[in-house]
Amino acid sequence: DEPRYLHALNYCMLLPGPEAQQLATYVGWLLHGVKGGLIAGALFVLPGALVVLGLSWLYLAHGSAPIVEAAFFGVRAAVVAFVIEALIRISKRALKTRADYAIAVACFAALTLFAVPFPLVIIAAALIGAFALKPKQPAVEAPAPMAQPSAAKSFRAAAIWGFAWLAPLGISFAALGPDHVLSRVGALFAKLAVVTFGGAYALLTYLRQQAVEVEGWLSPEQMIDGLGLAETTPGPLVLVNQFVGFVAGWQAEGGGAALALLTALMAMWMTFAPSFLWIFAGAPYAEELRRNARASSALAAITAAVLGVVTNLAFWFSVHVFFRETYSYRSPWGAHIDLPDLASVDFLAFGVAAATAVALIRFHVNAITVVAATAIAGIILKGGL
Repeated sequence: DEPRYLHALNYCMLLPGPEAQQLATYVGWLLHGVKGGLIAGALFVLPGALVVLGLSWLYLAHGSAPIVEAAFFGVRAAVVAFVIEALIRISKRALKTRADYAIAVACFAALTLFAVPFPLVIIAAALIGAFALKPKQPAVEAPAPMAQPSAAKSFRAAAIWGFAWLAPLGISFAALGPDHVLSRVGALFAKLAVVTFGGAYALLTYLRQQAVEVEGWLSPEQMIDGLGLAETTPGPLVLVNQFVGFVAGWQAEGGGAALALLTALMAMWMTFAPSFLWIFAGAPYAEELRRNARASSALAAITAAVLGVVTNLAFWFSVHVFFRETYSYRSPWGAHIDLPDLASVDFLAFGVAAATAVALIRFHVNAITVVAATAIAGIILKGGL
């Protein structure tokens, strides 16, 4: 019934990782126990994962073809519009007080000007919300029927799923060492799984920061292309993680299709396996936290911080899509930012993005239609045929 569904949704909004898969897992668990949760959570992801795997191979094997390059010109512009649409949607629920505005601006500045790591931004926002702001009125609804905490059951579920989640990473570390690309991919996505509150677009900010700027696994253009591919597939948007893992293995020294398959599977497992841990072990306790005043304030502050995070992502995507050249600016007070060379503006990309934004925001056209249309527009505008 609707009350149980709302409880399930509230649980998943409190947990790190892909909310949609967690919700599917919770509903399956509520109906048929652990087996139902496993089946629902796995089947929610697998079809889209198979599609992304195939598209990732096609992208790297044939992405240099003129028609493919032209199509992705349009898709990249569409991605900027997707992020802007998400920004507007998040702002409607995140900005309710002056403190929310201040937190969002501060988080944007920390990420954009000082490259502060994403986890620190989220932790700082949570601490400010919990201890520096007036506690918010907590939720008062009665707990869901299956939400009564049991320490023994939760400990058993946490032990089983914690081991299952981290076992592939441990094997990779032992067999290949911590510096091998498979191990590094696993370590990054394991970290992402525990710090990425706020949905897929918040995750993308940290993923971009690490995969592009720190690890150098893929270029800014490839990162944007990966998001475009994920937008067209069934399943959660966070399947872009699998694309990043695939590209990392393909482009690594001594890499290729075989290593890319392993790194893609590692990225997918590290991303989605923790959802079973959070649901089977932690959901009842998450509900208890939801009824705690300080926890409610911390979560509200995180929501405001996510707006700043997604604004940073929109800025970064815009700079790399709308301008052909950028330059680095360093201020005397320590700020460092990549700014666009205004003379290198790409008016075609800007026009495609503007049209896409209108289609998404004003007319609510679905994502698959938008991506297909922008790919065709890119082929026409860039003469890919």
